[in-house]
Amino acid sequence: MNLREKVGQLFMLGVQGPELTEDLRALIKTYHPGGVILFSRNLTDPEQAARLTNALQKLAPKMPMLVAIDQEGGRVARLPKGFTVFPGQGTLGRAGTVSLAYSFAEATARELRAIGVNMNLTPVLDVNTNPQNPVIGDRAFGSDPELVETLGLAVIAGLQDNGVLACGKHFPGHGDTAADSHKELPTVSHGLDRLHEIELRPFVHCFHNGLAAVMTAHVRYPALDPEHPATLSQAILTDLLRTQLQFKGLVLTDDLEMRAILDDHSIEAAAIRALNAGADILLICKDADRQAAAMEAVYRAAKDGDVPALRFEHALLRVLEAKERYLLPYTPADPKHAAELVGTKAHREVAHAIREAAEQASV
Repeated sequence: MNLREKVGQLFMLGVQGPELTEDLRALIKTYHPGGVILFSRNLTDPEQAARLTNALQKLAPKMPMLVAIDQEGGRVARLPKGFTVFPGQGTLGRAGTVSLAYSFAEATARELRAIGVNMNLTPVLDVNTNPQNPVIGDRAFGSDPELVETLGLAVIAGLQDNGVLACGKHFPGHGDTAADSHKELPTVSHGLDRLHEIELRPFVHCFHNGLAAVMTAHVRYPALDPEHPATLSQAILTDLLRTQLQFKGLVLTDDLEMRAILDDHSIEAAAIRALNAGADILLICKDADRQAAAMEAVYRAAKDGDVPALRFEHALLRVLEAKERYLLPYTPADPKHAAELVGTKAHREVAHAIREAAEQASV
């Protein structure tokens, strides 16, 4: 790979619409992004979804792309009609059954693989201790860190046993915030003892049990770094996450276009700072001009030494190792048969069992 291709491996981009446009083809051919993230705007039915991921992968002949999605269940679900409608993690938490959490993830992974999606940005490992939290709420398994770690481990296993990378989020914890990081920068003011006892606990246990990737939080934690949000903090992403907690997997930023980041940083500065802090993959979900600007900025920074060579190579190596482990040998999705593999009776029965168990537990 040349430097431009190496830089591209460190980016995951959102794309517009359900088909490849000429502008998108040009962007991918110029910058070689290593991953894409799909949203509801990209997906209309199983056959179309499979054709889209195949078309994207054809633009990455040297190394397959990570094709990611937020398919948590409940109110954060991107798959269209025809796929199984699973309840959210809050319902799984009320059900409280490890076997159901695994079955949910197993079924989800099989439906994602049917359309060529190989990474799911879940489980949510935030401990939802703040009832006023505007962004997490029922996306979390609950307010008990032991429950969160137990069900989180089951979801990770169900996904990764079936060929889909799991990405736990939002490190080091978005559960006790009163602000939405899509709109502003939240702060979690707890001390170190509380953070290790509650917020960090589910992450640590999942790190020790093979979690493939973790997503960073656009949240400030003064006890860990009084100046920078976690996504841009070397103290959090390198000193804590890598050195102290010994996480070996991929570190993926949350969307760098969120107001918690862009209110105080340009997209170029945010991308470079996040990479230098310890992120391996930089996520930019929407604007093609910002995507190009960030990739150009990181290319220049890597070329000029503003991103240290060792930091750059470590990030690249982790991305390539994850792809070799989970994506190779690459097999395209089968559009003609995708619809037969999703929304199956067995998968619908799992969703029903989760809802039923949660209802019974609430009685």
